[in-house]
Amino acid sequence: MKIIEQSHQIMDYIDGQAILNKIEDCGRTCYQSFDKKSQSSAEKFVRMIIKNGHLSVLEHVSITVKFITDRGVLAEMTRHRLASYSVESTRYCNYSKDGFGSEITVIQPCFLHDLTPATQHDTDKHFGFSLNGEPNTDAKDMNWYFGCRQAEEGYFNMLDCGCTPQEARSVLPMSLKTEIVMTANLREWREVFNQRCDSHAHPQMRALMLDTLQDFHHRIPVIFDDLYSKFFEKEEKA
Repeated sequence: MKIIEQSHQIMDYIDGQAILNKIEDCGRTCYQSFDKKSQSSAEKFVRMIIKNGHLSVLEHVSITVKFITDRGVLAEMTRHRLASYSVESTRYCNYSKDGFGSEITVIQPCFLHDLTPATQHDTDKHFGFSLNGEPNTDAKDMNWYFGCRQAEEGYFNMLDCGCTPQEARSVLPMSLKTEIVMTANLREWREVFNQRCDSHAHPQMRALMLDTLQDFHHRIPVIFDDLYSKFFEKEEKA
């Protein structure tokens, strides 16, 4: 069994200024105010429409992100229905094959100790985890690890008994690694970040979306400034 951290990757080439220019052109169609457009007017215009709540204009730009996370986050992510998804299929993926290393891969929970350096030999021998050379026998860590190991064993046993992958998947853990490609327009991404970066969101989902918001904010001017301030700058000041 392999343990990895969750991650994201923006799959599009991002030209932040081109995005602002496109949104300005779309928005000025509403007002027929093209006479006020200049080489430097896009940023001011986009700030104005966001401030005024004219967010439908943001729907003209979509971004695609590939997430590597667990099945629990997948269940929450796909509740955002104004988006398109392509998801790693446990019906057709057979994790006993060489292409998967003949093992399942699980996502390191952000609320447990970092178990990614651990090896199966360490855990089975010491009934704990070897973290940077220091033994750790935290009960939460052990229960999570051995729960996933038992699920992996049950999965392979079902395959050995003649079950198909779609039948054997019924015992796979919620922490199973899952690749998700999500495409949404900028208005929907704002909604996702506003909900899932909140302190009340599930910690695994929140950690993933905070990282993604930082990336969006770095690449795309103006659109996510207010959300970045809400979830990062206030915490830094505190």
